Amino acid sequence: MTTLAAPPRDNTVAGVMRRVPWRASVVYIGFVLVFAFFSITQTEYFLTSTNLTNIVVQAAPITVMAIGAVLVLGIGAIDLSIGSTVALAALSTAVVLETTGSWWIAAVAGLVVGAAVGATNGFFITVMRLPSFLVTLASMGLIAGLARQLTDLQSVPVLDSTFVWLFGGGSLLGVPILIWWTVAAALVGWHVLRQRRFGAHVLAVGNNPRAAQVSGILVNRVKMAVFIVSGMTAALAGILYDGRLGGARYTLGEADLMTVLAAVIVGGTALTGGKASIVGAVAGSLLMSMINNGLILSGLNVSQQMIVRGAIILIAVSLSLRGKKSQ
Repeated sequence: MTTLAAPPRDNTVAGVMRRVPWRASVVYIGFVLVFAFFSITQTEYFLTSTNLTNIVVQAAPITVMAIGAVLVLGIGAIDLSIGSTVALAALSTAVVLETTGSWWIAAVAGLVVGAAVGATNGFFITVMRLPSFLVTLASMGLIAGLARQLTDLQSVPVLDSTFVWLFGGGSLLGVPILIWWTVAAALVGWHVLRQRRFGAHVLAVGNNPRAAQVSGILVNRVKMAVFIVSGMTAALAGILYDGRLGGARYTLGEADLMTVLAAVIVGGTALTGGKASIVGAVAGSLLMSMINNGLILSGLNVSQQMIVRGAIILIAVSLSLRGKKSQ
């Protein structure tokens, strides 16, 4: 019996370059390049310990939302309502805190609002069988209107010292509390996606919903759970904004959707489902925060920053779809 010899390994520079998983590494390569660029061009301000800490602190709400977005994209869906949910949950939390004076009741109320939004989206997607894009596009406008109606466009201050310390302004062991929230969100997200059966079910649904259902996975239940988690992570981001900014306003989160999607897709989560990375999403959120920080230091205005983020999403989506086709 003869055996076929394996083809010789191409050890030329071109062959090695082809074997490098560039799409999976783009976020880390981009992180190093962007860090080096701003370190050279903005040396006086960028490399200070205060500024580097601020980059991580400002990325905390985006990182929390990115964990939920990874799961949503992992099942091959999308949630466009997270930015509006941030505002509604932040305002609801602030109003309940002002009314009851209890920081934990206020926080629970905000999370319940997020869970309700996610469950509503999940209902129309799983029971009514509507596309997630259309459902969450509609709910984005609806929730934004509710956020504006809730306080009649008025800001709501957050004055409770315990709430502010726990969700934004405090520090533990000399480390800002928002960095602890970032680490906690990343660890929980990684554990759920990589170490729990639920994470495997998420990726299976994203790869092939019909095959997942045949294998015994309750596809609709997985989708519902994912959208509830997405709503709750958006609500938690709103609560963190309350703590960091000392108040809530209906404009909170309105620019976050683009940033979250950029972070998640650049981080290696496939837009078409079945492939997801929590670590990549965290790196992507830090990358987006670093880009925003560097652009501000460079004197760019908000509209110019949006142009840069849009270009990043376009490149990331192109890489994601090309990688899917090549599989």
